[in-house]
Amino acid sequence: MQPLAPEKKELDPIETASRDEIEALQFHRMKRSLKHAFENSPFYRKRFIEHDAHPEDLKSLADIARFPFTTKQDLRDTYPFGMFAVPQSRLVRIHGSSGTTGKPTVVGYTQADIDHWANLIARSIRAAGGRRGDILHNAYGYGLFTGGLGAHYGAERLGCTVVPISGGMTERQVTLINDFRPRIIMVTPSYMLSILDEFRRQGLDPRESSLEIGIFGAEPWTNSMRQEIEEAFDMHAVDIYGLSEVMGPGVAMECVETKDGLHFWEDHFYPEIIDPTTGEVLPDGEMGELVITTLTKEGLPMVRYRTRDLTRLLPGTARSMRRIEKITGRSDDMIILRGVNVFPTQIEEQILKCTGLAPHFQIELSRSGRMDSMIVHVECAPGRTDDAARTQSAKELAHHIKSVVGVSTRIEVCDPGSVARSEGKAKRVVDNRPRT
Repeated sequence: MQPLAPEKKELDPIETASRDEIEALQFHRMKRSLKHAFENSPFYRKRFIEHDAHPEDLKSLADIARFPFTTKQDLRDTYPFGMFAVPQSRLVRIHGSSGTTGKPTVVGYTQADIDHWANLIARSIRAAGGRRGDILHNAYGYGLFTGGLGAHYGAERLGCTVVPISGGMTERQVTLINDFRPRIIMVTPSYMLSILDEFRRQGLDPRESSLEIGIFGAEPWTNSMRQEIEEAFDMHAVDIYGLSEVMGPGVAMECVETKDGLHFWEDHFYPEIIDPTTGEVLPDGEMGELVITTLTKEGLPMVRYRTRDLTRLLPGTARSMRRIEKITGRSDDMIILRGVNVFPTQIEEQILKCTGLAPHFQIELSRSGRMDSMIVHVECAPGRTDDAARTQSAKELAHHIKSVVGVSTRIEVCDPGSVARSEGKAKRVVDNRPRT
């Protein structure tokens, strides 16, 4: 793989600004954003008054801790447009969640919001090594999901040629990659594994493809999966972070020259790390829940939005802005199994240690009497399908999970292709335990 770091002259000036300059800009924008939310969003005006907080109380960046949190439930409770801070006539686009677990969360964008978003995605693609004129294969889902259109507009803003294929039709994905020869792919990491399977099914060597850069987001993934993808395709695999409630992809981005965490675009978003139980703000370097305040959003400003993503803040390296550590779990994705906290990414890491297993898996939770149990359904690797190999792989994985994660689990080694594939975000956990 060739180094792809951009030259300093290609960067936005704020990417190499001093910390004092960054924090001065953040303070100016934060005061303006809080004032906009208070004066134009009935939801925030009421919430601030209830918590005896006023935009004029902000005398320093640390004073943001005086303001109340915002949660996903607030978006559901005010569905569809109750949190917006501009008239509906000023919105140029609406996105939303799938709503599979209740009412969807709905977000709206003014033209200025769309422009900021496109600029940040362009910055992110450049940080990954992308350049004007590159062909970019966009396999993020289009529609209400923010990934597809967010990536699309940003890639065009950078000057890339976009192939808007969206998710699904995996055989066609591979055909177009071979025919159009894109340099960059943007896709969820779990679906990239499905594309890898299709390369191999067609007898194609993925290392001979044109892909040099993979920008993966929308779900937690591990450095072990990064290594698997990079070795399979001979490409750079970097992480992009975002969430629809705050903007979409492009809130933070891993720089290809370091791959040491995601630089948080602090000129548009202010990050905090809190104790997920107490809500106390934690110092940089400590692990906790990421909280984000938007600094430039017009349509739907967010004040101290609790993301539920677990990470920590670190000093900048390739850029002046601080980094968040690669997110490998969410507080609301955590499985508590017989008193032990388990994250799906921990199981994924153990699977990738086992040469007899493919990286496709699903966790099934059930309860017998008072005892919870976990089954890991995982596929055997091609060429390791005989009973003896499956038995050995199951024993190996069970041992790794017990030793590293600390729980006993049953392993079901399935045929290749039998674990359900995702064309978007992977569904890693099926919880069949009775609701109490």
